[in-house]
Amino acid sequence: MSIELNRPALRQARALVREGKVVRDGPGDWAEAQPTPDEENGFIERDGWTEYAHWHMGVDKSADRETKDAYSFPFGDFRKVHRSGVIAGESRAGQFGHDEIRDELKKLLELIDRD
Repeated sequence: MSIELNRPALRQARALVREGKVVRDGPGDWAEAQPTPDEENGFIERDGWTEYAHWHMGVDKSADRETKDAYSFPFGDFRKVHRSGVIAGESRAGQFGHDEIRDELKKLLELIDRD
């Protein structure tokens, strides 16, 4: 398993933040805010795997791209970026040694907090 920064997701997240599509929730709110498996499945059925991928900062290019196992570090609810999701992803990426993902999530958090 080799998780890499998902650059299209990073571009989407930055654009959403610039457009003001952000939920400025607290660090502990992600457990309640993150999409449920049923919400994820509905999104995938409606919008497809590429759009699903764009909501995850990590991608495992060795995994089947049409499985949830290929994607990690979600940061939003398929409508808006959640500050709590960015914080959770930054923390987890740091814990598991995904430094590039951690650093980009930190920059995204700074962008959110700047506004």
